[in-house]
Amino acid sequence: MEEFYRIRRLPPYVFEQVNRAKAAARNAGADIIDLGMGNPDLPTPPHVIEKLKETLGKPRTDRYSASKGIVGLRRAQAAYYERRFGVKLNPETQIVATLGSKEGFANVAQAITAPGDVVLVPNPSYPIHAFGFLMAGGVVRSVPAEPTPELFSALEKAIIHSIPKPIAMIACYPSNPTAYVASLDFYKDLVAFAKKHEIFILSDLAYAELYFDGVPPPSVLQVPGAIDVTVEFTSMSKTFSMAGWRMGFAVGNERIIAALTRVKSYLDYGAFTPVQVAATAALNGPQDCIKEVRDTYRKRRDALVESFGRAGWDIPPPAASMFAWAPLPEKFRDVGSMAFATLMVEKSGVVVSPGVAFGEHGEGYVRIAMVENEQRIRQAARNIRRFLESGVESLHNVVPLANRR
Repeated sequence: MEEFYRIRRLPPYVFEQVNRAKAAARNAGADIIDLGMGNPDLPTPPHVIEKLKETLGKPRTDRYSASKGIVGLRRAQAAYYERRFGVKLNPETQIVATLGSKEGFANVAQAITAPGDVVLVPNPSYPIHAFGFLMAGGVVRSVPAEPTPELFSALEKAIIHSIPKPIAMIACYPSNPTAYVASLDFYKDLVAFAKKHEIFILSDLAYAELYFDGVPPPSVLQVPGAIDVTVEFTSMSKTFSMAGWRMGFAVGNERIIAALTRVKSYLDYGAFTPVQVAATAALNGPQDCIKEVRDTYRKRRDALVESFGRAGWDIPPPAASMFAWAPLPEKFRDVGSMAFATLMVEKSGVVVSPGVAFGEHGEGYVRIAMVENEQRIRQAARNIRRFLESGVESLHNVVPLANRR
């Protein structure tokens, strides 16, 4: 039977080949070091756990919650934005809690997209940035991911040649997967561009607190007047190691927040109330835990760059995020990122994400998630060294990219 309409708009699951190799290796008894999925391994801070325990079973907490987020949680998010970015937000009209930033992106696409609407999406990019709009019936036009003057040239060209005119553009800095970081000056130009062409900015700021060189990444909402055209998505997944709790936020432009809130009111009743109360405690409570998380990822980054470099694979040190965006080792450039990532599992027991999974312009790279401790990262480097030294010629199951059909 023919696939359903929305399913036809989704490509085959790009990680399936790597996952099959990972499962086969584990079944054979291999010790797999998984640096593929950006799934935080650090524990949620104790005071957040305690607040959850304290709230469980209290009167009314087992009932339906608030779809847009309980009042205290939205106020806590407003306080965070004022404290961290100097941005004042109205908790009633400019903030909605989401079930993670991924759900927020998917549902804002449902809220604002008409069939055929064009959205400008960085390539490579986190998959939901494109596929949320594709599932909503929109059309995606790729633009470069790096925040440089060339991006604005591409944006101008996309505006001119897109019919109908794009309704929005996605920004994601610090970027997943590339770890690119944007400056406030870049955001000033981006806001000016959006206002000139009357399009919205949808900013993904999930990695705002994971920076390593002393310069906190800005929010686009710090630009005066940005709120006229911008909604920003944040997540507690990485900042507080709360990935499985599924708690995030959309903040900014009242028109889009109202549309997202209305769509969500038909789809969910919000996160479990004790989870929202615990998330409030995270935002309002001691913030030392954020620095500890940041320091942990910085040490892992340094261990990764140093040990992989000694193994013969030079990794550009990311300035932020929990990922390294690594060009394929020279001997494997013609193999392609999917085959290379599969071979990595089979020959070294190390899992990474193929760059092509994040868009065609991710080809030639892999994304390495820093979700193992320093000892395991160094072990991964030792395994990889043996793999790299073997060379392409000794790997019978390698088919160069140019020879594939």
